[in-house]
Order: sequence, then structure tokens, then C-alpha cells
Amino acid sequence: MAKLTGKRIAIVVADGFEQVEMTEPRKALEQAGAETVLLSPKDGEVKGWNHVEWGDSFEVDMKLADAKAKDFDALLLPGGVMNPDKLRLEPTAAQFVRKFFDAGKPVAAICHGPWLLIDAGVAKGRTLTSWPSIRTDLVNAGAKVVDEEVVVDHGLVTSRKPDDIPAFNAKMIEEFAAGAAREHAPRAG
Repeated sequence: MAKLTGKRIAIVVADGFEQVEMTEPRKALEQAGAETVLLSPKDGEVKGWNHVEWGDSFEVDMKLADAKAKDFDALLLPGGVMNPDKLRLEPTAAQFVRKFFDAGKPVAAICHGPWLLIDAGVAKGRTLTSWPSIRTDLVNAGAKVVDEEVVVDHGLVTSRKPDDIPAFNAKMIEEFAAGAAREHAPRAG
């Protein structure tokens, strides 16, 4: 497995993120040597969601408004219905995501996480996958959506659901290790 020693990874969440879609990728990133930083629009703690009920609380490492994309090597966007829905209402979240694409840095999004790519203006022209209920939104934003376990498009890694996490983690680590070395086209615009 590729090593991520020295890499700093931003994880952006709001209350209601699908807990396993944050905890399992975060664990894999840290086991590969990365430093992970949990960012949220609010201070204190964020609460995960476990399938049909509230999950655990997690300490926010940094308020999203205080974070700068230039200080991170890659970005992870967990899913959950409530999480990206709340983040889409935060202009700082879409701006933060957009800066990763502008800089050619790798991004990984799972389940409902790709929803935020629409508001960041970076879905158009990309091939990706997601949870079925947001696929029409992604197509309407100009993305090509496929139903596959994991899809990689120029540094953007996407998966559909928690069952895809093993494949998602492997490709995420591979792309995060490669970093901004390869072209992150199509250029968002």
C-alpha cells in the first residue's frame, strides 16, 4: 500500500455524516501515515449518523472558515444525506472544495459526498459514481455517472456506499500518494 507520510488530509463534515464513511477512510489514511484534520463549519463536536440513527460525536480539529486549502495535500468528503445537504448551504464549503480542484489536488468523495461537487462547480465533464438518489443531480450538473464500486477521474475518487469502502480506501490512498503530480483535468470552469 502506498505510504502517505508527510501528507495532511482535510476531512470536511457537518452533523449527520455517515459515520463509517468518515471513520474507516480516516483510519486507512492514518495507517498509511497521513495526518487527518476534521473540519466543520462549527466548533466543538460533530455528530455522525449510523444508518438510521445518530452515531458518535467527534471533536472538530479546525473550523472550516479558518482552514486554507493550500495547507492540505488532499480532501475527503464523506457522505450521509444530512451532511452534504448542510455543507451545500455553507459558501465556505463549496469554495474550499473548489480550491482543491483549482490546485490540482486529489479529492475523494463517497455516497452523497459528491453532491458538494455540484455547488463547487467541479462536477461538469467528470466521470464519477455516487449514491443512486443524487445521480440525476450530478448528470444535470454535467457529470457522467456510472454505477461502479469505485471510479477515478484525474485525481477524483468516488464510490457509491459503505460496502464500497475497501475499494474506495485503496484508490483514495493511491491517488493521495500521487498527489498533484498528474493533471487534474477537466479544468473546473
